[in-house]
Amino acid sequence: MAIYNEVKLQQTFIGKLEHGGDLLEELTAVCKEKKVSLGRVEAIGAVQKARVGFYDQTKREYGFSEIDEQLEITSLIGNVSMRDGEPMIHAHITLADSEDKCFGGHLASGTIIFACEFVLNTYNGPEYSRGYDEQTGLPLWKM
Repeated sequence: MAIYNEVKLQQTFIGKLEHGGDLLEELTAVCKEKKVSLGRVEAIGAVQKARVGFYDQTKREYGFSEIDEQLEITSLIGNVSMRDGEPMIHAHITLADSEDKCFGGHLASGTIIFACEFVLNTYNGPEYSRGYDEQTGLPLWKM
């Protein structure tokens, strides 16, 4: 059975991130600066190189791939919640190369921005914090 709560839109921030910055770190810095504890993020743009992850459900661990080339961000979507008292972004990203091949997965540090425009929605509602989930081995929401 689904577990969910009603939340209300509090604020929306729209901006661009710094060229040459780390995509995940830059988004996290905005969340820390604005004291976001519950939110949704999306972005488009381009990266100079990327690092994406895939969670192996059997091994219960992430494997990461590095793509060292220019890529378009065709979609980035994620959420913001708290982990160990700090905002944590959990985002997935889809990227396309010059031959229209797509790559995707869990956004990881090491994805370097060429250009990026983002939208960050913040919400009022109950706290969503992350903690170890025995069933999956992932740091999922504790509600």
